[in-house]
Amino acid sequence: MKNIFTFLEKLGQNNNRPWFMANKKEYEVAHNDMVLLTERVYSELSKTDVLDAPNGKKCVHRIYRDIRFKADKTPYKNNFSARFMRAGASRRGSYYFHIEKGNCFVGGGFWAPNPTDLQTIRERIVLDEDLYRETLNNPDFLKYFGQIKGEQLKTCPKGFDKESSALAFIKNKQFLLQHFFTEKEIASPNFHITIVEALIAMRPYFDLMSEFLTTDLNGQSLLKD
Repeated sequence: MKNIFTFLEKLGQNNNRPWFMANKKEYEVAHNDMVLLTERVYSELSKTDVLDAPNGKKCVHRIYRDIRFKADKTPYKNNFSARFMRAGASRRGSYYFHIEKGNCFVGGGFWAPNPTDLQTIRERIVLDEDLYRETLNNPDFLKYFGQIKGEQLKTCPKGFDKESSALAFIKNKQFLLQHFFTEKEIASPNFHITIVEALIAMRPYFDLMSEFLTTDLNGQSLLKD
């Protein structure tokens, strides 16, 4: 982790292409360390879930920012990150981890559900509120995530009962999970295991949401053959 943080600290002070090109070797060392960390996470996580990518290296994000339509023309990200997509239409949700000095965390969930999926999620939460609450109250879920994060409506969504006991849940437009790591955890030689443990704690929530989005109330698949 030392090479990663050292490089990112320098990049934060010199975020421009001439500096980056002059220090490309240092970037490559840091990037290789990130790939190694991601490979370790991938290896462990793939024992518990079916992932879309063939290896961890494919999950590492590029450090180059897309600045085509942005006012901020800073060319490079000040972090390293990786995302693990779940494989198959019946497995919803994706895992993410982020490495940045003072801002290391795992995340996941449903960032921008399309209108149909969002409507389905809300309807199923209302119908299966007890099961939804049970999943959120799972000890491992509470330990790592506490509560669902993300953008919310200020009022009850159209077509739903504003007196519903599930109102706090269905006001969500996003359903995001996030857990930050301590400096001690990051410094551990087994940090990859700590990341994996946090990611695994997301799995019951992903499985429930996948059930909501891919099966009807009788448990029959909604997916086309």
